[in-house]
Amino acid sequence: MNYSLQLGKISGIKIQVHWTFILIIGWIVYVNLQAGANPAQLVWAVMFVLTLFVCVLLHELGHALAAKKYHIVTKDITLLPIGGVARLESIPEKPKQELVVALAGPLVNFVILIILLPFIWKIGIPDIDNIQFTDQTNFVYKLMIVNLWLAVFNLIPAFPMDGGRVLRAVLSFSMPRVKATEIAAKMGQLLSIIFVILGFFYNPFLIFIGFFIFIGAQSEVEMTRAKFSLEGKYVFDILMKDFPTLQKRNTIKDSIHDILNSQHKNFLIMDENTPVGTLNRNEIIDALSKGLETSPVGAVMNPGLISLDINTPLEEAFQLLQGQSNLVPVFENGVLVGALDYENITEFILIKTIKETSFKESNKI
Repeated sequence: MNYSLQLGKISGIKIQVHWTFILIIGWIVYVNLQAGANPAQLVWAVMFVLTLFVCVLLHELGHALAAKKYHIVTKDITLLPIGGVARLESIPEKPKQELVVALAGPLVNFVILIILLPFIWKIGIPDIDNIQFTDQTNFVYKLMIVNLWLAVFNLIPAFPMDGGRVLRAVLSFSMPRVKATEIAAKMGQLLSIIFVILGFFYNPFLIFIGFFIFIGAQSEVEMTRAKFSLEGKYVFDILMKDFPTLQKRNTIKDSIHDILNSQHKNFLIMDENTPVGTLNRNEIIDALSKGLETSPVGAVMNPGLISLDINTPLEEAFQLLQGQSNLVPVFENGVLVGALDYENITEFILIKTIKETSFKESNKI
């Protein structure tokens, strides 16, 4: 289920806002009302938050457009109460490219700051003791300070901030990418612990940020290790030659026997010998609960079929299948030779990791 509202597209990139974004607006209104803000100050406060998130959007577009230079597609940019997220199809593997993409976001904030400086020179710096409420006298100043904070905070050399990617890129010039990732992640987790401790004494929101950083850093390490374990491997290395199928013309009721007599979760839907769609166990059960047992399998299948070539690098297949729960047909010279799903790849990574860990432990003895 999609909980985001699409606002439009910029340079082919979907821009969307998560429904929880309204919470930040509500919170700003509540805090200002509690502090005694008048209606005009309330409007200025909401305008400031909206303008701030435009800056966040521009920050994420900086990453996305820099990635586009290296032919990396950005699926979408989503605005959340905690900031923005640009979903790149992949992270640049070359250190120089990752450095450019990582720096592009904070650079946008520095550019905004520079653009705002002439306005500050003209209107002057507002009274620091009187900026509790946002109004026309301090709007630009606050926006400049926030953009400075966004740039500096994101450049902290620790995952999952942009600075963590900058650090990894710099380290990757002289060491393996996995090792560079582990160093940047450890710095991120150390920072997260500091944030949590400070949160108990100063601002509880720092505790939330600390947990976010810790989890993000760990996820980055796991993802990088997974990609590293797939290097030099291809789809044919883990191809399933014996895979479950259902015929498109058969009814759901006719297919129940095949489903119940197997442990498979995903099925490839065939029109005779040609794959035309996919279906998983949960979708079949859902169709039954809706009284569609007499409907043909083809009526409830997922027709959007992704396919792979048998010689596709496994790392590429891993990126392609992320978020996919269905089987993918695999072809060799146009002939169907097997199938693959995301779970196959994750199991391969797990087994390889266990073997490597066992080998290292045995060498220590």
